[in-house]
Amino acid sequence: MAIHTVEIPQDSEVFGKTVSAFANFGYSAAVRSHGHLFIAGTIGRRADGTIPDDIEEQTGIAIRRIEEILRLEGLDLSALVDVTSYHVDIHQHLAGFSKAKSQLINPPYPTWSLIGVSGLASPGLLIEIRATAAYPDAS
Repeated sequence: MAIHTVEIPQDSEVFGKTVSAFANFGYSAAVRSHGHLFIAGTIGRRADGTIPDDIEEQTGIAIRRIEEILRLEGLDLSALVDVTSYHVDIHQHLAGFSKAKSQLINPPYPTWSLIGVSGLASPGLLIEIRATAAYPDAS
């Protein structure tokens, strides 16, 4: 079975100094296998490591991080086939999340599951998004 690990460059403008989290926590940003790209949970942390207070900005950052991982693999957001997002205070933040998502995700839409959680890895994080994309030659 062929598996390819996606490495985020150390000089990534999108990930910035947060790129070290992959090595620090022992996981890959994404893994390609059997025509699909499995993207680890991405969060709304700025490249400088700070966390915005609002859900719209966190959602935008998380989706742009996914977009950057896709770009590194020659894909774009239209390659997404399945997405799961984890939300702190989901009912309070759903409108802001939906607004930010609608500005970045266009038809044809991937499947998407929203799950409410009590917390994420760092205080202040409101959303984490994991995704699966398909390569064009995958059937």
